Amino acid sequence: MTQLFAQPYDISATGFYFETAEQYEERAAKAVNHYGDPVEEFEIQFIDGERIDLELARAFGLSQCNFARFLDAAEDWQEHQKLTFIIAVGESGYSFDPASGDVDDFDVDIYETATMRDLAEQFVEEGLFGDVPQHLQFYIDYDAIARDLSMDYTEIEIAGTPLIYRCG
Repeated sequence: MTQLFAQPYDISATGFYFETAEQYEERAAKAVNHYGDPVEEFEIQFIDGERIDLELARAFGLSQCNFARFLDAAEDWQEHQKLTFIIAVGESGYSFDPASGDVDDFDVDIYETATMRDLAEQFVEEGLFGDVPQHLQFYIDYDAIARDLSMDYTEIEIAGTPLIYRCG
């Protein structure tokens, strides 16, 4: 379960940990500073959870206004959807409206491979360059193909996993 912390901007108030939007609402309603005034603004910090959810929080720009949607996404989205969001929004600058947007609408190709050369070899094996006879496979310049692929594809590491992606 993902754990967040609400750090008040008021330095005379004490923050609180929470795991759900309901816990946040309950605890935020009781938050007061040393003078008894209610605390209204909090910085939301990611404290504990899966590494991919930490990356998701960064891509979300975790804040007081979107933490509930983040918690829903961290719990409901599949890993591929999280990776797509992190790459599209966090890395490539796409915009996303959590109220009306669908993470599956992003056109992102993701390959779980470490290097461009590995991707080039994978593409040749899958036949993207046509049928290559067995006796000619040793003459393919995979490094040249990798250099060409690097014009459209980008290498990244998310939650310890090396990936190569391309946004359409």
